[in-house]
Amino acid sequence: MELPKEEVRLEEKRLDDTIKLIRGKISVLGQELYDRDDKVLEFKKFMWDNRADMDPSELKTMMSDNDLEISMMMKKGEYLQKLYKIQNNPYFGRIVFSDGINKDNVYIGITHVTDDNNNYYVHDWRSPICNLFYDYEVGKASYMAPMGKIEGEITLKRQYTIKDGKLLHIFDNNTNIDDELLQEVLASADNDKMKNIVNTIQAEQNTVIRNTDDKNLIVQGIAGSGKTSVALHRIAFLLYKIENLNSNNVLIFSPNKIFSEYISNVLPELGESNTMQTTINDFLDMEIKEFRHVETFTAFIERSYQDREDYEFIKYKQSDRVYDDIDEYINSMCEKARFLDDLFMRDYSYTKSELDYMLNVRYEKFPLGERIKFMAEKISENNFNGSISRSKKIMRELYDRINIERDLVKIYIDFFNSRYSKIKKDISYIKNDKDMLHYDDACLYVYMKCKLYGYNYNTYIKEIVIDEAQDYSLGQLKLISKIFRNASYTILGDINQTINPYYRYESLEDIKKILPDSKYIELTKTYRSSEEIVEYSNRVLGLNHVTAIRRNKPVPVDEVVEGELNSQLRHDIEECKLHGKSIAIITKNQDECDKIYKMLSDTGISKIDNSSKKFNRKFIVVPVYMAKGLEFDSVIIYTDKNNKYTKDEKYLYYVAITRAQHKLIVYNQ
Repeated sequence: MELPKEEVRLEEKRLDDTIKLIRGKISVLGQELYDRDDKVLEFKKFMWDNRADMDPSELKTMMSDNDLEISMMMKKGEYLQKLYKIQNNPYFGRIVFSDGINKDNVYIGITHVTDDNNNYYVHDWRSPICNLFYDYEVGKASYMAPMGKIEGEITLKRQYTIKDGKLLHIFDNNTNIDDELLQEVLASADNDKMKNIVNTIQAEQNTVIRNTDDKNLIVQGIAGSGKTSVALHRIAFLLYKIENLNSNNVLIFSPNKIFSEYISNVLPELGESNTMQTTINDFLDMEIKEFRHVETFTAFIERSYQDREDYEFIKYKQSDRVYDDIDEYINSMCEKARFLDDLFMRDYSYTKSELDYMLNVRYEKFPLGERIKFMAEKISENNFNGSISRSKKIMRELYDRINIERDLVKIYIDFFNSRYSKIKKDISYIKNDKDMLHYDDACLYVYMKCKLYGYNYNTYIKEIVIDEAQDYSLGQLKLISKIFRNASYTILGDINQTINPYYRYESLEDIKKILPDSKYIELTKTYRSSEEIVEYSNRVLGLNHVTAIRRNKPVPVDEVVEGELNSQLRHDIEECKLHGKSIAIITKNQDECDKIYKMLSDTGISKIDNSSKKFNRKFIVVPVYMAKGLEFDSVIIYTDKNNKYTKDEKYLYYVAITRAQHKLIVYNQ
């Protein structure tokens, strides 16, 4: 329904006034920071010139005042950057809320804007009152303010499309799955990076984003439910909400480097700095010094689907049970630990029995490596005033006299030949190949190292996001939770998108075994794929609980049988161009990916493989296990007619299907 012209004119004037206010603030703030920068330089010169004439207390006071000045400058500089970003698109929504006494006219944007009297022109989307915009329709509503619960009524709820300072559309409606603006967003083509969803956050997503009552969240979200976007918006919210939390205190575990690149725009778009990102193999790589590299998860999956010769052994190494077996093995080693000789040096001496007492009684609660370290430190303290260099020398002497193997590689190999391993296997080959440790060995290797020598605790990271959690074992999550023991966790995944053939959760709620202080939440609506694509994907897995957003123009899923492949693909690519700007050909493995890339090399197609760090989303060919988390306007699923997805690979096939937004073409299936 169109608004009266007079009301549209008032909205246009409000937008112009807001933009003028922001640009005025940019000018004033920019000049202020420029002037203060000169003052800081003058202060530094003054301090240097007069350093000899100042007493220590005076110097300390002046330095403290200067540090405070610099801190204020940095905060204002950060705010200036935010104003630059929003100056041509200052807000996206508006509510009018009355509590019976006051009526608040709340415009909502990426960051706050106030006038000279500190009246809000724009509220930050993360502020308490803005929760009304996401959780309520017109009518009775409430929100939690610092002073307590505020109840009242929303009398108006409005959304805007603003581009380059111009008001393009105004929607008077409720933010729900039938929302006009949401439909417009879903139908539009994207660029190579994930965009923020701040103007279309749905109520079920908002419950995850704004949750501060629970230490840890475990989120099961179907394909296209916005899991990753929700996690990133949650980080932006926590950075706003939690005092002294900054982006350097946050770590995101991504499935691969392509995905990390794909999501890299979201936090900057929300006015926050990017956080640290890693992958599980890079994380393990940091803990392993004996090998040059750790095999990536995607390389492991490629290897697994090509060669099932060691299926049962790899399944055992990926299981939860193997960690209990390693515990028993290491405990047995520690129980047998004894010193073979006295420690007799020129300046000090300890008998074998004295050393055994320290090892197995005084420090028995600690990992074996830490016991040796504590013993060395104690001996150094008693004889050399705690000298660090002496402590290191004593530790070497202690290791030379104990009956424990020090070579961790050999210890790891020996475990799989011991009675504690449920499947015995000779893996001595790994000691000769120090270039790369297999993915299925890496976590076990680090876990064994930690059991022997203690965990390398990280207390600096306070918030951790783990995406695509369905492909992490409980053992991997346990290791991460031990190392980052002070962190809170947001763990997201979808058991229906499990691509690890050796490990599968019945429910992500199983993660509570590792993180009992967790709330489990399900996201059940998909905002990515058309209804036709969702219905097709539901049939593959036999699902009936997934709902989709109805698009205006139904587009059927096409199933085709390979003919003359080159001409057929080129024809279907042209068909896909009618449904959006981004197209992906998703193959089952890397060999098929290479084949298609070579065939279509003259079309401008890009290829994604395990070494890729960036990609051009416009037109790519990619193996399915590298496509996780990505989305495209159109998808062509190609498998060789002799290499169809089997029933055992249905989850892999499901991942491929659910990358498509508007158009899906399936070959040979």
